[in-house]
Amino acid sequence: MSGSDETHIEVAGQDVRVSHPDKIVFPEPGLTKLGLVEYYLAVAEGALRGAGGRPLVLKRFVKGIDAEPFFQKRVPKNHPAYIDTATLRYASGTAAEEAVIRDAAGLAWIVGLGCLDLNPHAVRAEDLDHPDELRVDLDPMPGVDWSQIVDVAFVVRDVLADAGLVGWPKTSGSRGIHILVRIRPEWDFREVRSAAQALARDVEARAPGLATARWWKEERGESVFVDFNQNAKDRTVASAYSVRARPDARVSMPLRWDELRTRRPQEFTALTVPGLFAQHGDAHADMDDTPGSLEGLLQLAESLGPAEKPPRRADGTGRRQSSMPLIEIARTKTRPEADSALAQWQQAHAEVARMLHPADVLMDGMRGSSSQWYRVRVNLQHVPEADRPQQEPLLADYDPWA
Repeated sequence: MSGSDETHIEVAGQDVRVSHPDKIVFPEPGLTKLGLVEYYLAVAEGALRGAGGRPLVLKRFVKGIDAEPFFQKRVPKNHPAYIDTATLRYASGTAAEEAVIRDAAGLAWIVGLGCLDLNPHAVRAEDLDHPDELRVDLDPMPGVDWSQIVDVAFVVRDVLADAGLVGWPKTSGSRGIHILVRIRPEWDFREVRSAAQALARDVEARAPGLATARWWKEERGESVFVDFNQNAKDRTVASAYSVRARPDARVSMPLRWDELRTRRPQEFTALTVPGLFAQHGDAHADMDDTPGSLEGLLQLAESLGPAEKPPRRADGTGRRQSSMPLIEIARTKTRPEADSALAQWQQAHAEVARMLHPADVLMDGMRGSSSQWYRVRVNLQHVPEADRPQQEPLLADYDPWA
């Protein structure tokens, strides 16, 4: 049945309600909420390979793709019977009963809540303490082009191969590349993160200038950050076939290694991917057949020794003291507000702004209690010391914890 404000569709033998089916979610391609549900049903086999059977953080865009989403760990109390749950316990001492989807009906229900992308944890609902997936997130700094990201991806493949592991690449749906690695669920989160950090350090050593394992953003330069911290217990990553909040409804698309150099992220949208999926299938179809051991990467971690620790303040507060000349511009609730504050600062300091390199402008998306906020900083490393402006009052000072 259908009406102006809702429709019901049968999926996997279940009746799924979709509210406001005609609501335009992506104005540029004209994609409606029901159209988004139909996209996920068309690629359900691949999407469930990435997100099925795992606890999910619900990233809900209830006010549209131009507004900030809010993050919901706890499954809604009125969830249908075909949605499973799993209770995750975090290092902070808190716990959350999170949604677990098992079939295409679960995919349709997730979209009905206003979720665009799927954000699963790296564990299965049956074993919440031992990840079965190591995640390599290649995050390019401003000024880095696609070819450099791909070059780093192939270095990652080499490091994984030397450790006896198989990597499965996909576009992130934004600017980067994700490489997923199936592992046997025999190691805890601390060990998996340690293995991922060792991999990142080895990639940096093999590709100096192209890749970096430096955690602090201002120290990376125009390189590709191999983000090992995505393997921490509380982190999630947009999974395969997720639709991202980009104007063109871009998709996080699984690829074969021989496709990385010839394909481009903008080719893969919610309008184009169903046809590609129907014609070529899922490039990650065999992923679950290749679980490997972390022993090689853990041995690498031991041989590399402890990672360099950042300097700390001399005043005993324990806070990190950056070695770079940083000034903070603003803290804002939304990205447009952050962009506006940066433009205001650049206009007031036009001469200094012209000296900055692309990677000197640090626009950080920060996780608040239930939503994202933005911090704007500038690295003055390329500005002569005598010309560097001092720290000024923030142009905006949003408090996400208020």
